[in-house]
Amino acid sequence: MKKPWVVIACGAMIVTLGMGVRQSFGLFLPQMSVALDMGRESFGLAIAISNLLFGLAQPFVGAMADKHGAGRIVAAGAILYAAGLGGAAMVGDAIGIHLTFGIMVGIALSATTFVVILGAVGRVVPAERRGLAFGIVTAGGSLGQFLVVPGAQLLLGEFGYRLALIALAGMVAIIAVLAIGVAGRPVSAEVQQRQSLGEALSEAARHRGYWLLNAGFFVCGFHVAFIATHFPAYLDDRGLGLAIGASALALIGLFNIFGSYAFGLSADRWRKKYVLSGIYAGRAMVIALFLALPLSPVSALVFASAMGFLWLGTVPLTSGLVGQMFGIRYLSTLYGIVFLSHQVGSFFGAWAAGLVYDRSGSYDLAWAASILLAVAAAVIHLPIRDTPAARLQAA
Repeated sequence: MKKPWVVIACGAMIVTLGMGVRQSFGLFLPQMSVALDMGRESFGLAIAISNLLFGLAQPFVGAMADKHGAGRIVAAGAILYAAGLGGAAMVGDAIGIHLTFGIMVGIALSATTFVVILGAVGRVVPAERRGLAFGIVTAGGSLGQFLVVPGAQLLLGEFGYRLALIALAGMVAIIAVLAIGVAGRPVSAEVQQRQSLGEALSEAARHRGYWLLNAGFFVCGFHVAFIATHFPAYLDDRGLGLAIGASALALIGLFNIFGSYAFGLSADRWRKKYVLSGIYAGRAMVIALFLALPLSPVSALVFASAMGFLWLGTVPLTSGLVGQMFGIRYLSTLYGIVFLSHQVGSFFGAWAAGLVYDRSGSYDLAWAASILLAVAAAVIHLPIRDTPAARLQAA
């Protein structure tokens, strides 16, 4: 069995690269839309397809990681990810972007980000420290956003989107090497290991709180995809320029490093469902204040910082709740299903916002939906029964 710090460090670096590159995609929208003569709805659809397949593949990829270990799954995902980015640099129409950015990258992301990595980390970290470990790995995704997004913007400005994508593909290929650090399937001593996959799925399906977690994570996905994909273009439309958009995305990543760490700590100290409810309520208030105040570079960057703190703090809490309620034997599979709901929300956040813009010339409806969904998510987490399943209590 590998030492926990090795798995955590390699897992965090994998997520740093995988999520960092993914979060830069919104910067490519203006340049690629013009170069390939496609509307924002079409580009948004490519990102939406990627988000949807990211989720649809997740339960299956998670089950493969639970059975065979994370290392081989991550390495294969890294190769597919790099190929998708390289392909996107070569294609000349919207269909090509849908196939590469959408299908190839979407499937690859399911193997190189949170679900597979958190499953590997969860098996080597004691339960009382699992929230902090999950928070550190989640913060890796934000560190990637902070470091990779400005670099992607620089590459875009200097060399254009084709060479920028090829450079990002080379960066993603590093993940295949880091996969060695999460390779293997550590054996858990927990009694829930005797449970079959079918029994685990049946147990979760009968748990009302599991479905409420699915509903809440849908909202998280909508927020993240809408803002990551369309916020730079929104600011550019309003005259602030794409550079402010890149800075905003970088600030989201920077402040989510702190948020992920803080909420990871909270997962080991307070009831996770209440913290999750507070995160979604906070998002509703931050978005409402941003829209109510006059738009300026300062207000855009303050908004990005506040949203960044709340950005992926849901990940260690939601995955931690799944592990708390059902154990870690099938964490990648069960959290993968919850993550599928997140990615369905991401599909609508990326695609529907672009559709709304193309039809109305404004993102107003998308912003309004973001506020209403945040309020709903804050409410539905409160009644979740977060005690361990009866099987675990008996054990």
